[in-house]
Amino acid sequence: MGNPSGPPFDPDDPDRERRERDTEPIPRLGPDDGPGYGTGPGPSFSDDAGYGDPSPYGGSERSGRAWIRDPEAGYQPPQISEDELAGLRADAAGAAPRRVLPLEDEPSSLVARYLFPTERYRGEWKRHWVHLTTPLLVGVAATFVLGYLSGFLAGQDVGALTTIAVLLWFAVMGWVAWKVADWWYDRFILTNKRVMVVNGIITRKVAMMPLTRVTDMKYEQSPTGRALNYGTFVLESAGQEQALREIKNLPNPNELYLRVVEEMYEPQAVEARLGKEADEAKADDGA
Repeated sequence: MGNPSGPPFDPDDPDRERRERDTEPIPRLGPDDGPGYGTGPGPSFSDDAGYGDPSPYGGSERSGRAWIRDPEAGYQPPQISEDELAGLRADAAGAAPRRVLPLEDEPSSLVARYLFPTERYRGEWKRHWVHLTTPLLVGVAATFVLGYLSGFLAGQDVGALTTIAVLLWFAVMGWVAWKVADWWYDRFILTNKRVMVVNGIITRKVAMMPLTRVTDMKYEQSPTGRALNYGTFVLESAGQEQALREIKNLPNPNELYLRVVEEMYEPQAVEARLGKEADEAKADDGA
């Protein structure tokens, strides 16, 4: 009668020896049986030992064993300097920090000639690049139109008109270059005593207003000005006509407005802040 728990015994079965070998119990190794899983002199392994993954990323070669992080290694947080965090913090009201334009410590050679020795320089600004919109558009339009016209006239074998078109294009581009140079030399200047506007290449114009004479100041921004961050400043002085009243296309008007107002109403605070920054810079240089 065959074994009820398995197939009937067949001496000619070719898989009989393999099944018997697979089902043979594994003997327990003793302490003298060499390195293994016992308690002998060789390396032993406990039942709760973890198995690490030889691959650092655990890709397709990972087995089903759990990967255990070394507890002694610890977690090292990223190192972030205080300067990197300063621009991300908000004040007590939840507002983001003001956007401050970097200013040079010394005036440019263009501006320095108009400052007297006891005057404290606060900064100078060129007008926003939108001030060049009209000249640049004229230059681009003239290039396309006169270029097409020159090609058309060259095909008509009218040499004189072609030369006139080319000369006209050079004249327009010269005017554009003049406007760009005039924009470069046009500066709005702030000191502890006055505001000034200096412009002109051949004929230089210098307009100024003492801060003590400013009775009202405002700036205006159109929707385009708000998008591109420029505006127009309007200065009033006791209802009198003055040389410096309206300055158009100044960059970052909110920051510039705050600088002028602070200089008008809190000059001691400005001096204290600038002195503190200078002391910190000297301390850093000494360190």
